[in-house]
Amino acid sequence: MGRSLPGGTRGILHARTGLERFRVERTAPPPALAPFVAHMWVLRWDLTGRPPHRQRVLTRPSVHVTFTSYLTSGATRARIAGVVRDDFVEEIADEGRVIGAAFRPGGFRPFLDGPVSALTGRFAAVDEVFGEPGRALAAEIFATPGDGDAVARLEGFLAGLRPEPDPAAERAAAIVARIADRPGVVRVGEVARDEGMSARALQRLFHEYVGIGPKWVIRRFRMMEAAERAAAGTRVDWAGLAAELGYADQAHFTRDFTAAVGTSPARYAREEGLAGSGHDGPPPDPRPPR
Repeated sequence: MGRSLPGGTRGILHARTGLERFRVERTAPPPALAPFVAHMWVLRWDLTGRPPHRQRVLTRPSVHVTFTSYLTSGATRARIAGVVRDDFVEEIADEGRVIGAAFRPGGFRPFLDGPVSALTGRFAAVDEVFGEPGRALAAEIFATPGDGDAVARLEGFLAGLRPEPDPAAERAAAIVARIADRPGVVRVGEVARDEGMSARALQRLFHEYVGIGPKWVIRRFRMMEAAERAAAGTRVDWAGLAAELGYADQAHFTRDFTAAVGTSPARYAREEGLAGSGHDGPPPDPRPPR
């Protein structure tokens, strides 16, 4: 495929272990889709003769359209994933592939007849949004063996819908990007003041275009920051990090980290250190995938 982007692992928990079991390739969307789509992506795995793998992800405030093929069994799944509020765990087994489009925050609103929050916390079948053409697209993608050709079919379908750029969607995407790039931003009121709007107006904008409130977005990017620090292999001052990320105390930070990541910050740091040293990684997550 052309237009390859550097592979990012932010949000992929225990990334070293995961990337031994699957491969992800990201490509830039064509110009017609650039206002709406952050990147196209392909996930490939071949675990034939090996145990299934459960991958936990700290999801971003983004909608994904995905087409999953389980090549060994022939099973398929086509769905639209709204913003996932809680932890997300996906199990992969045998051999398979996912063709996907990751939308920019706000970027899916022009494809919907309603607020993006209508999709939050759930997975919708592609025909729920795209109707019978979406179902036909899924059949075409599943029948296309080449990854590049399959991605091109998805790009062509989305571009053919001729979505109209929306200044409000662009503003929402820009605000989310600023939150992601500024670890010191920890309060909704601070973001609202910087944008010259009320906290209520900011919340309405995010409900309509992002699909989830600004408080969740702030906390999610701060949690990604914490997970990256924990996995870096250097000593972390947990109390200092908790304060830097806007927590009143370390205990509150530890509870939130454990709920999002599945283990405490200190244990996650130890597990990542073991993975980086070539020792066995953490035990499988006992909870079923969502």
